[in-house]
Amino acid sequence: MSKSFPTDAPSDPTVTNAAKAIERLVQIMGRLRDPKTGCAWDVQQTPRTIAPYAIEEAYEVADAIEREAWNEVADELGDLLLQVVFQSRMAQEKERFNFADVANLIADKMVRRHPHVFGNDDQDTAAGLDLSAQWEQSKEEERRARNEHGALAGIPLSLPALLRARKLAARAARVGFDWPEVDGVIAKVHEEMAEVEAEIASGDRAALADEMGDLLFSVASLARRFDLDPEACLRQANDKFSRRFGAVEGHLAQKGLGPSDCSVEQLDAVWNTVKAEEKAKST
Repeated sequence: MSKSFPTDAPSDPTVTNAAKAIERLVQIMGRLRDPKTGCAWDVQQTPRTIAPYAIEEAYEVADAIEREAWNEVADELGDLLLQVVFQSRMAQEKERFNFADVANLIADKMVRRHPHVFGNDDQDTAAGLDLSAQWEQSKEEERRARNEHGALAGIPLSLPALLRARKLAARAARVGFDWPEVDGVIAKVHEEMAEVEAEIASGDRAALADEMGDLLFSVASLARRFDLDPEACLRQANDKFSRRFGAVEGHLAQKGLGPSDCSVEQLDAVWNTVKAEEKAKST
């Protein structure tokens, strides 16, 4: 059952409009899932077939925000919200839960994890309070209530590997499994790189794959120490590579050439030209 908290705030028309819009969306999904009059594709879907779309839509939201394409963000957020409504409708049909349960659960969680905002005491609990530590403590209590034990409990296997690596390292660090100084993490990256080079020389592909994973994990740990998201860093690098490679192709096209017509040395020279042009534009 949803918990309530007192408020003297006046009625917010934005909240009223949101409630109406959500009700309309829930009704539309019910119509689409109707076995007799709905959409054949929507009716055939299951929680498992739809689940990958939620991940895809979340990345499209992140991409629009990263590009600051604000005119696209609301549309992409709508696509993501649809996945929540879709899953909730299928669960409702099996009498597991419904959209109201989903909304109430997250509302209760936000109230529970923000006692400094929604608490009943008059103390200024926010003064000198480590809000991040409070948030993590609340999450830990929720994991214990679900009978999940261990420092790494509750980190989803389905997360992108770099993101999961960062979370695993951060969770381990909270119980002291971490280097006291960042120099230790940097040394670990160099150590793992040396082990990768050794396995390249050995020709053992299974061992190379194992050491390559260790190298990537140590890089994710290094990013965490600087409060960087390794997944976001890699997306940025991907975008930069795509942009620069496209510029290389453009330079070559002006000469009637393509990348396959050039040597590695020629391509590297054009690549360095593109980098110099970018640097000149940025300054």
